[in-house]
Amino acid sequence: MRDSFWSVLPLALHGAVVIAAFLTVPIDRKPSSATAWLLLIVSAPFFGVLLFLAIGSPKLPKRRRKLQRQMTRMIAAALAETGSAAESGPAPPESLGERMAPHAQLAERLGGMPPMTGNGIEILHGYEDIIVRMAEAIGRARHYAHVEFYVIAMDATTEPLFAAMEAAVARGVTVRLLLDQMGSRKFPRRKAMEARLTGAGVQWRYMLPVLNPRELLRIDLRNHRKILVVDSLEALTGSLNLIAPGYHRKDDISYEELCVRLTGPAVFELEAVFVTDWYSETGELLDASFHPAVETGSRESGQGVTAQVLPSGSGFDDENNLRLFTGLMHAARRSLVVATPYFVPDDALMLAITSAAERGVAVTLINSEAVDQTFVVYAQRSFYEQLMQAGIDVRLYPAPALLHAKAMVVDGDLAAIGSSNLDIRSFTLNMEVTLLLYGEVAVAPLKHALDAYAACARPLDLAHWRKRPLGARAVENLARLTSALQ
Repeated sequence: MRDSFWSVLPLALHGAVVIAAFLTVPIDRKPSSATAWLLLIVSAPFFGVLLFLAIGSPKLPKRRRKLQRQMTRMIAAALAETGSAAESGPAPPESLGERMAPHAQLAERLGGMPPMTGNGIEILHGYEDIIVRMAEAIGRARHYAHVEFYVIAMDATTEPLFAAMEAAVARGVTVRLLLDQMGSRKFPRRKAMEARLTGAGVQWRYMLPVLNPRELLRIDLRNHRKILVVDSLEALTGSLNLIAPGYHRKDDISYEELCVRLTGPAVFELEAVFVTDWYSETGELLDASFHPAVETGSRESGQGVTAQVLPSGSGFDDENNLRLFTGLMHAARRSLVVATPYFVPDDALMLAITSAAERGVAVTLINSEAVDQTFVVYAQRSFYEQLMQAGIDVRLYPAPALLHAKAMVVDGDLAAIGSSNLDIRSFTLNMEVTLLLYGEVAVAPLKHALDAYAACARPLDLAHWRKRPLGARAVENLARLTSALQ
């Protein structure tokens, strides 16, 4: 009797774990993700349950999510109070026309920020040139500079930026800096960098600090945003991290970046994202009393460009960037060009991009030959055959360069550029920021940059791709399956 009890107990416990998993895992989770978790828990209950408890929730703690909702409402109300202007300022989505209005309305509903008219934009590329342009912007600061980047390291490439921040503080400018703790942890001279920032008088904080007993965070929930705002007059966002182009790697990979410099009312929206993150990490709510009024006459004249900022991430109730990107793909009528270093879509995005090609849209996807994250690259390669079957022109940017740009152009008059990759991590786990651009004037410089990338990239051939080794296919499929464990 006793022997039979002990022999049955493991089966009973296994059954109880499986039943509990089926009742809890699918709650508020995509079917693909829930299925992957259930398969892991059924096949390896002990390991699966421990892993699920460690990284099973893709959301920030309740405090941070509540704060995000609070800030979204405050920002929306503040922008609404500024009113609409004929030449610049908030614009109702319907003013953009029947085709673009739905995307502006979606972004405003998700992020609380309306489209803003009267902006100027400049597309920036050339890694060290972008760093220098940022240092020059901080050199123009009269009141404050807000710096927020996923990775910040102190090296020869970023020295102009550190020197500019030191000089700014010395002349009375307030410099606030946010960097992701895990994103910046592994690079050389981190302690020396911290000491230098503190000694210079820069107000700095780590974002999403781990092992904090007052707030337990899933360790891979990261703030992946890249933002610079100076005096509410100019801002920069895009794909660049503040580190040498080789990221201090031991191989020969060098990253190529794409950023946008922004002037005009939309600068306030990028600043609102920084203010929210600063509040989350410090408890200090920056408002007009912290930001001295900047003379209107000193603002650069805009190009009449309409732009809109959409923040996204695990602090929001929805996957803001995923909803936006799938909507843009479904809207494409003639052409769709996508540049991303990591393409690991969920079912909705895969359906959107392949459907665009199958209805006759000329779709180009630009990835890279260089491999910096092996498992992610194998996962994205598992999608190439299906993409090419649908008629998508898949192109690989030549190694050793790794094209780190994250941008999308639809029909030459609608675009998105920012920090977000097209992968499940960026949709579900990372905090990201995206800038939407409306109209041919706004989109033309970005379209030109993506066309140049495509011209340099090697097109994949479907017949040749199908001949890749069976072992590579097996690894790709495994990587694709585990990518759903979010």
